[in-house]
Amino acid sequence: MNLLDLFLKGGIFMYPILFCSILALVVVVERFLVLRKANIDAGQFMLKLRSVLQRGSVMEAINFCSRSDAPLANILKKGLTKYPEGHDRVRESIENAGKEEAFKLEHRLGIVASMAGIAPLLGFLGTVTGMIGAFRTVEQLGGAVNPSDLAGGIWEALLTTAFGLIVGVVAYGFYNYFVNKVGRFVFEMEMASEEFLDLVVSGKLEDGEISSAAGKGKPGRTEEYFTRKDNR
Repeated sequence: MNLLDLFLKGGIFMYPILFCSILALVVVVERFLVLRKANIDAGQFMLKLRSVLQRGSVMEAINFCSRSDAPLANILKKGLTKYPEGHDRVRESIENAGKEEAFKLEHRLGIVASMAGIAPLLGFLGTVTGMIGAFRTVEQLGGAVNPSDLAGGIWEALLTTAFGLIVGVVAYGFYNYFVNKVGRFVFEMEMASEEFLDLVVSGKLEDGEISSAAGKGKPGRTEEYFTRKDNR
């Protein structure tokens, strides 16, 4: 007896369990792709960004962050674009961007958690309805039943529990994996953001930008960038 035969013998509740498994699989694949894109060596990224910022070029730092789609790069890029408005605006922009990126990382994880809980419950429900049918058979036969008459119905009813538990266990495992992964990403983003804010507030970036513009005797590339942005 193959898997398809077992599925068909499980009864009508096998179909919603199958739906739960497909939905969980789709979300798992989608989250894998999102978290793969979000994966970045935060230490190396901040080392390179610090090197760029210490040269006093905000525009170059923005371009550096734009070359990556990682959440950390998006957060720091938004902070850099608010640099001319002061340190408070930089901090506020980074905090708002951090919340947005954290939400994107956690998005749809609730679906996986729901499937991990719903699938086993559907399995138990299928088993209960199957057992009800088996005992109805006992009643209809007046108690004079052969054990083989019940065995077939009972094991078929237990199939829904088995399939539901398999889907639930796998989905729950992926959910915990993603939660731990997202937690690590959020921690790295918070630490890198604090390091970036310390660099900005310390005045190193500001001093570099002023010296760069003064040495040329004319507005720098960064000043021109923000002037063009304000005139749009």
